[in-house]
Amino acid sequence: MPPEKSAYALARYSRSADSITESLAWVRTHDSSKFLESFYFQYGHASIADLGHIVMCFEGISELAAAEVEDEQLWDGQAKSSRYQDFGKSGFITPPEFTPADAATYEAAGNALLAAYREVHDASFEYLCAQLPRPEEMKPDAYQRNIAARAFDVARYLLFWGVPTNVGQVTSIRTLEKQIQRLKASPYAEMRAIGDEIAAACASEPGCKWDLDLPAEPLAPTLAKYCTADEHLRESRDDLRVWASQNLGSFSEPSEEAVDLLKPTDTVADIVATLLYPVSNWSFRALYDWATGVSAAVRAEVIDTAVRSRTRRDDLLREFRGNLYCYDMVMDVGAYRDFHRHRRCQQYRQAYAGNLGYDVPEVVNASGMEATYSTAMDNAFKTVRALPAPGSDYLLPFGARSRFLFKMDFAEAEYIARIRSGVKGHFSYRKVAWEMKCAMERLEPELGRLLQATPPWIEDPLKR
Repeated sequence: MPPEKSAYALARYSRSADSITESLAWVRTHDSSKFLESFYFQYGHASIADLGHIVMCFEGISELAAAEVEDEQLWDGQAKSSRYQDFGKSGFITPPEFTPADAATYEAAGNALLAAYREVHDASFEYLCAQLPRPEEMKPDAYQRNIAARAFDVARYLLFWGVPTNVGQVTSIRTLEKQIQRLKASPYAEMRAIGDEIAAACASEPGCKWDLDLPAEPLAPTLAKYCTADEHLRESRDDLRVWASQNLGSFSEPSEEAVDLLKPTDTVADIVATLLYPVSNWSFRALYDWATGVSAAVRAEVIDTAVRSRTRRDDLLREFRGNLYCYDMVMDVGAYRDFHRHRRCQQYRQAYAGNLGYDVPEVVNASGMEATYSTAMDNAFKTVRALPAPGSDYLLPFGARSRFLFKMDFAEAEYIARIRSGVKGHFSYRKVAWEMKCAMERLEPELGRLLQATPPWIEDPLKR
């Protein structure tokens, strides 16, 4: 049964004395679109759309687009792994915003990064084979897979947001609607096109059916009729960005900690700091300290700027949601792609400006690839600064450092620190997860002792 009909059946089931079998039979002979248009779109019974789910796959989209697609809290899915597949053979996406001249500059830089990616992978593979001989009890094919995966962990720093990937997702109709609206409001042309394609797919017959004898039906045709861009999201970000540029200026104080943990006690200052975090380059601690020190009138001005474009149909921005612990983290983009999968928290990012430099894996130096790696990264960063935004973001390498804010409760902090610090993980996010534990121990010693994280110096490179 298509998701919209399924939602209709379950909603009717909760509103009648019929059994689910009787409700399903009734819905098969009635028009679900009229019900949804009345109760979901007109009367605002949003929970109805949580009852129908859609499986959707995105093929050949950029890594940047994949991160934006996945940026939903109530989201389940999987993306193509850079650990187990060779991304050096798949080319890359050229941003549609570029002129032919900009596209040629971008493509030359992208090809140079992928050439360095292949060189660094091969050199890392040979180095790791020499350093980690195969144990007698380990089968050769398993050994080869493990070494190749670790070599890809090193080489992935040279991948960039423009490389293509695939994403499979399962979402409710309600989440899908929010996803479409958010993507249609994106500054990136590729994301806006994806939003249009999702809506078109919902109005069309599915690409494959489990039973060829059943008549083909569109999956969510009613949803497709009403999904427009989230103008409140777009306008509020633009308004806040203007306010920040006029009132905050640039922040140049160096960050002493890669992972900085705060436990805000002033709710209004917390909201104000969170609203300004994505549209500035300030650390969260600096913004929070600033917000606690300014007048109530200034804080109200920031909040009013954020809600100025809100209509009665718009939810408050996610920045208004509160969590107990705020982790402001400087990490490489590749590590962020892995941390981004954790949904039980609120996540915010700053612009991909490339101003915080890049990380260099130890194996790069040990395998003699330092010159190849640094030349490729330096040239890429130089080209990023020369290209126009937002298309320039596509060239930002995964090794580039950027700033991200994760707000969560203690249970999620414990989970991330435990899972992401394990020996099977990538060395970059293992270090971040360990520093999350250390930061909690400093802030909350009685709770920090409960975080069972594995120190990054404990390694088992042949374990997957």
